[in-house]
Amino acid sequence: MQKRLLLDSKLLDITISRLCQQLIENHGEFEDTVILGLQPKGIFLAERIKTKLESLLQNKIQTGQLDATFHRDDFRRRVTPLKANTTNVPFIIEDKKVVLIDDVLFTGRTVRAALDAMTAFGRPSKVELLVLINRRYSRDTPIEPQYVGKHVNTMFSQRVLVELKEQGTKKDNIWLVDKKDK
Repeated sequence: MQKRLLLDSKLLDITISRLCQQLIENHGEFEDTVILGLQPKGIFLAERIKTKLESLLQNKIQTGQLDATFHRDDFRRRVTPLKANTTNVPFIIEDKKVVLIDDVLFTGRTVRAALDAMTAFGRPSKVELLVLINRRYSRDTPIEPQYVGKHVNTMFSQRVLVELKEQGTKKDNIWLVDKKDK
């Protein structure tokens, strides 16, 4: 199995700290900004960023979990139906700035679906995208992140494997692997 390590625990911590500093530069104390983690894996990254921001800013950050399963354009085209995850957005996003957080940006289709799913909670004044890994040159939609942990050039025969402690792994690692080597 060919695996290439993109980020280990130490580099991931540094990357999250940098992303938090960038968010603070653009959103200050987060008075009018909320965070939405995209299900399933973006919620773990969103929670880490929220925790780090609250520690740095000494105030609470409104954070929710958004599932876009039923808004996907391929929802009814699959042989096996997708299973929905939990959506938990305990606030209205009307006229708020929203930072959508996901682990990997590949084709952009999940983010497009998330934009549709968000409308159930109001119309934000602005939406920004933060991703841990940006798989460049692979978009089906014209979506680009404003905040990126790491840019990675990948082939379609590869995938990014995100292993976080919150998912039950012993330590955090982000890998680039061949799809056949799952």
